[in-house]
Amino acid sequence: MSLDSVTQSVDDAVSGFFEPIAKWLGEVVFYAVPVGGTDLPLIVAWLVIAGLVFTSWFGLVQVRKFKLAVDVVRGKYDEKGSPGEVNHFQALTAAVSGTVGLGNIAGVAVAVSIGGPGATFWMILCGLLGMATKFVEVTLGVKYREVHADGTVSGGPMHYLPKGLAERFGKNGKTLGKVLAVLASFMILFFGLFGGNLFQVNQSYAQLVSVAGGEDGAVGSSAGALFFGILVAALVGIVLLGGIRSIANVTSRLVPAMAGIYIVACLVVILVNVTAVPDAVASIIEGAFNPEGVAGGVLGALIIGFKRAAFSNEAGLGSAPIAHSAVKTKHPASEGLVALLEPFIDTVVICSMTALTIVIANPASLGEDIGGVTITSDAFETVLPWFPYVLTVAVMLFAISTVLTWGYYGLKAWTYLFGRSRTSEITYKVLYTVFAIAGSLLTLQTLIDLADAVLFSLAVINIIGLYLLAPVVKRELNTFLEYVRTRNAGADSGDDDEDQESVKTTV
Repeated sequence: MSLDSVTQSVDDAVSGFFEPIAKWLGEVVFYAVPVGGTDLPLIVAWLVIAGLVFTSWFGLVQVRKFKLAVDVVRGKYDEKGSPGEVNHFQALTAAVSGTVGLGNIAGVAVAVSIGGPGATFWMILCGLLGMATKFVEVTLGVKYREVHADGTVSGGPMHYLPKGLAERFGKNGKTLGKVLAVLASFMILFFGLFGGNLFQVNQSYAQLVSVAGGEDGAVGSSAGALFFGILVAALVGIVLLGGIRSIANVTSRLVPAMAGIYIVACLVVILVNVTAVPDAVASIIEGAFNPEGVAGGVLGALIIGFKRAAFSNEAGLGSAPIAHSAVKTKHPASEGLVALLEPFIDTVVICSMTALTIVIANPASLGEDIGGVTITSDAFETVLPWFPYVLTVAVMLFAISTVLTWGYYGLKAWTYLFGRSRTSEITYKVLYTVFAIAGSLLTLQTLIDLADAVLFSLAVINIIGLYLLAPVVKRELNTFLEYVRTRNAGADSGDDDEDQESVKTTV
């Protein structure tokens, strides 16, 4: 029996078993209600409302404290001897690597294709709102993290939900928090194996095959797929064995590199068509409020933009606090401020660049029923005929960094459920690398769909916890702002910016 027939049999068997479960859970989690001639998934509304609430609650923290966030990333307020494993920049790149990926390449193209250029405007707005949500959840992640005897750190919703709720609501909060923590751990682990690992490897292999002669090309065979899977698994396994320090060292180089390659390519297309930029920007703004040919009109464009942004930056899902919790700091809110830069980089910058490139280039495939990656690739190809090869490199970098970061997320969920023993950790790492190999051979689309539904169901649990623990975040922000004011005053820098404002200022 050939390898192709074996993998197809596995695909069919898995799909047959899990398809009813995936379909049911997908219908529940992504339940949509008709609004203005289009459908609004309630989970998207849940995430957007959270962004609005936290933006209001913390007085536009994503705008007022943006400069301070950049200063923290630069290391201006670092303290020697702070507990943690990585610096602010490494924590940021590790978390960004888990969100910047195919959603920025394919998802944006889908948004523009379905919702018109105006979907870009709403996508940016959703990204800006998500910055406040990221600030809240990451501050809690650092506040309630667990620093182990060996100096390693564990954090995330499986830690701040039980500890935070117990601190605020006593015994009942502790019981509820433990139940939510177990559910959160399972959801993160499940998505990590299938969405953060198998799917990324599968899609990067598919892109490689497409530029290497297709199924008849050098890597199109089953043997080529197996070799690719083993190679990725080996790379991931080696880095994963080194823990968050190793992952952060790789992502702190990989993320700027992959983002740089992609943004430069976008800028080339934009500069070549620079005379079309004003019209493109106008079409995005006009399309946001007066879209043509979009189901549901303005609401249709808004919903599509919000949906793609929510899937892209993962604000409110509880995943990013796991990476950010490893930061070296004595002030949880300092990393919360760093984290608010994440949706800005992911959605406001990279997704917007992709959308603007597509709108300007206006490839013929934009009006066709065709895959998102192809639309993006065709847009670049109007100026850069060789771009599919560059896109392949970008997809590879995106995929590997995402696999690494979700490997770490999954490890923390696994050890919360099964303990931190050496045997437990090695078992997980072996399992995760095997899934990477499987990613090049199997599609398991049903399990990937199920993983998406599981991850977004985590948002319901996580955001309830964020609402209940928001007062804790406000206190932590006040404490950090007081530290910043005192440090700036002590340095006698003479700066008169908002970062020196008194903690009594409304936040």
